[in-house]
Amino acid sequence: MIRRAFLRMLTVSGALTALPAAEAEALTEGVRSGVPADCARMNSHLWQVYQLSRCKGAVYPVVRDQLATLNEALAVHRGSVEPLLHAAADLFQLAGEVAFDAGRYSDAAASYALAASVGRDARAYDLWACALVRHAYVDMSEHRHHQAAQMLRAAERLAARGDQSLSTCQWVASVQAEVYADLGDLDACERAMDRAETVLDLGANSVNGGWLRFDGARLAEERGSRYVQLGRLDLAETALEQALTQTALAPGQSYRRRGAVLTDMAAIGAKRRDPEQIVACGKEAVSLARASDSGYLARRLRGLCDEFGPLSRDHRVAELGAEIAALSTP
Repeated sequence: MIRRAFLRMLTVSGALTALPAAEAEALTEGVRSGVPADCARMNSHLWQVYQLSRCKGAVYPVVRDQLATLNEALAVHRGSVEPLLHAAADLFQLAGEVAFDAGRYSDAAASYALAASVGRDARAYDLWACALVRHAYVDMSEHRHHQAAQMLRAAERLAARGDQSLSTCQWVASVQAEVYADLGDLDACERAMDRAETVLDLGANSVNGGWLRFDGARLAEERGSRYVQLGRLDLAETALEQALTQTALAPGQSYRRRGAVLTDMAAIGAKRRDPEQIVACGKEAVSLARASDSGYLARRLRGLCDEFGPLSRDHRVAELGAEIAALSTP
């Protein structure tokens, strides 16, 4: 249902951007001029709700309704269509985030592809680049790391044409670091992480709280996770322990972020053959996955089970594995 709405919107927006301005205005007469600003404000509100929601899927019905509103506005909007295209590219990315968290990768990929297409039509290079970054996450989740690297190189080129006061380039670099870690390239990973950390040199206006949120607050947990992937366990543990001291990752705050860090800490325990660390960190991560109903966390924990090896015969680790297996994943 949501994909049909996307495709209709893409068809309408493509037609309007192809028409001369005078013809487009004739087709779009009748809607009050405040609609694009209203849509942008609503999108901003929805991103805030999404970030605060423990269960990300709860946002889906409202996103669907907002899509319907944008469809109607695009069909009859007066004047320049670009503000509505910005709003559409923004909303497509949020819809993709909801689908991605639920493990609906084909829906997420379709959403991100549509966001990129509309971002291109709007000539919004930062929006376009961010849609490609999110699409790369789908490739990474399905272990297509070389394809993800190609997608991110395209995003890097687009970000270079965007607003350099925004943190788009730094976010691209952060995700490139994750791909390089998956490919086992330590040097390339560290160079990308160093580029990502230049976000700290930007001002407070480098993010918008919606489709672009990379402000450096997650640098410690991301660096720690990259070191886990690369097997640099001491470096990883130091970075992850630092991340857990942040207010945003305190108990009761972001369930998904805290759960991901604890999963990485459990993975360190598995690599060190330390069942106590596996169980202590893993059980809390499982509780957070249950409370948030996050498919993302459930998949991360399923990956943790692959690290257990001979420790899976330990009754405590086996019990944790059974709890992880009981988590619902799409």
